[in-house]
Amino acid sequence: MGEIEDALARATESTATRPIPKTARAQMRFLVKAEKGSTAAAAARLGVTRRTVERYLKGTLRRPRKELAARLEREVRRDWQPRVRQRARKRAATATGIVIETRARFGFTAAPGSTDDARMRRITQHLPPGYAARLFDAQAEGATEQQLRRIAAEGLQEIYFKDRGRRAQGLEVEFTDIDYIELDF
Repeated sequence: MGEIEDALARATESTATRPIPKTARAQMRFLVKAEKGSTAAAAARLGVTRRTVERYLKGTLRRPRKELAARLEREVRRDWQPRVRQRARKRAATATGIVIETRARFGFTAAPGSTDDARMRRITQHLPPGYAARLFDAQAEGATEQQLRRIAAEGLQEIYFKDRGRRAQGLEVEFTDIDYIELDF
C-alpha cells in the first residue's frame, strides 16, 4: 500500500464508534463470525492452522505471539464496523469533504517570472466533497499510489494554491516526496 492509501485506511478506521475486542478469544470470535463461521477461512487470513483458531475460540490458547497478535488485530480492524465506515465515507463524499494534513515537496509549473523551485511545505487544507468522492472512487477501483497522489495534488492546487480560481491561473502543482500525510473526514 502507498502513503495516501494507508492514510485513507487510517482515516476510515478512526471513524469507529466502539473499540475493537480486547482479548484474543473475542477477536478470533469476531473474525470467524466475519468469515461466516468458517474457521478455515479465518485461519487462512491469519496464516495459522484451523486447529489454532479453534483453540483460541475454546479458550485453551489465550496469549498469541506478537506476530499473530498484530495480524489478528489488523484483520479485526479491517472488518470492524463496516456500516459505520461506509456511512462516514459517504458523508465525506457528499457533504463534509476531507481534510489533508501533509508535509511534502511541492513544485510548480507556472507563468514566466515566478519561482518553480520545489520546496517542503506543511499544509493543512479542507477539500470539498468532490475530491473526497474522487479519492474514494479511485481507491475502490484499485488506483495506483501515483493516481491517488494526482487527485490529492489537484485538490490542493485548486483550493490552496489557486484559492478556488481567484489567483495563479496557469499554475500546475507537483506533489512529491511526502514526509507524512494524514487524512480526516
